[in-house]
Amino acid sequence: MAIPITSFRKRSFLNPASTDQTSYIHAVVESTRGGEYPWGTNMLTIADCRRRIELEFFLGTRSARRISLAKFDLLIKVLTRFRAALAKEIASIEKVK
Repeated sequence: MAIPITSFRKRSFLNPASTDQTSYIHAVVESTRGGEYPWGTNMLTIADCRRRIELEFFLGTRSARRISLAKFDLLIKVLTRFRAALAKEIASIEKVK
């Protein structure tokens, strides 16, 4: 049985199709082939209109693996707090209207 080239691949548009906006998120984790190949490309791309950010999560060394996971954990933490603040401000606007 062949080992898959990627262990995770997901691309999603962030806005409804009706908006014709090209915002998207694209995540790819390359397979390590059972742990034998730690040098793959692991990228998270977030795009909004004409702006794009690509974050790489290198797994080739023990230190890089620790740093990559910590980087992603911090990203999730900040995004979760950002979402809470955004929801709070939306609620404030809705109360006024």
